[in-house]
Amino acid sequence: MKLLHSNKPWLALAAGVAVVATLPWLVSEFATSVLLSCLMYIALATSWSLFCGATRYLSLATSAFFGIGAYTSATLLGVLPWPLVILSGALIATIVAVVMGAAVLHLRGTYFAVLTFGMTELIRHAVTFVEKQVSGTVGRVLTVVPSNETVYLTVLLIAAAAIATAIAIQRSRFGLALSGIGADEQRAQTLGVDTRLAKIAGFGITAAFAGAVGAAMAVRWTYIEPAAVFSPFIGFQTVLIALIGGATSIGGPILAAIVFSLLAETLRLQLPYGYMMVLGLLLILCVMYLPNGLATLWQRRKPAAEAHHG
Repeated sequence: MKLLHSNKPWLALAAGVAVVATLPWLVSEFATSVLLSCLMYIALATSWSLFCGATRYLSLATSAFFGIGAYTSATLLGVLPWPLVILSGALIATIVAVVMGAAVLHLRGTYFAVLTFGMTELIRHAVTFVEKQVSGTVGRVLTVVPSNETVYLTVLLIAAAAIATAIAIQRSRFGLALSGIGADEQRAQTLGVDTRLAKIAGFGITAAFAGAVGAAMAVRWTYIEPAAVFSPFIGFQTVLIALIGGATSIGGPILAAIVFSLLAETLRLQLPYGYMMVLGLLLILCVMYLPNGLATLWQRRKPAAEAHHG
């Protein structure tokens, strides 16, 4: 019974992936594009929470890693096979994150958030400058693109890998080290945790997933330009979804990403900016009534159920 309980998240993940993988062949093209948006934000919010939820470091650099992945994809698409394009996007984003992390992870709170945002803007302007110098124009047109089904299954696999990594890390010594940093960084250091290394590794893992998602989603746009793929909007939405869902849980960001994607598609047609207002309102309500986001709902039920069984 205990074994079944410990394997529950893995069984739920495997069943979820199997069901979601068949959907593009069963539902309309519009429904598939909403599902793709869902999966993209599940991957981004889960991987963001994996590091930022545990350590309580507020990173606004998701857009930078997403954009790096997208540009890697745009550059290598005609040169390398599709799986290697995705891996290259993840790898380059990770390298940038390790360099960025080494520079700014000694800071905390607002300073860290502002610096990661500033660095994202710096990368965006650097890419724009290089584009102008090299090709004389800003942006790239993608001519060779894989099929919609390939993109969908790729993003599904990235989202599943992000959830699997979050489950594995939560149960590991590395996960405990990250939580220790979030609770009391100096105490964690005293207990022998190499906090600098743990933070850089966590930040790198987050970036790898954002880079992979960027590389896969790049082909959804036929024209890639820095303003679109390095949009701060992507980073802010990821943070809001993770916080509304509950950044310290795994199920919370997944649920919030699904709710958000459905809301976004429904409201985008009626009120173009209405869904951002709804998102802001949801965040305020969560902060006021659900301190751990939507995850509070089942976290409250769990102790009650245990007390009932006891």
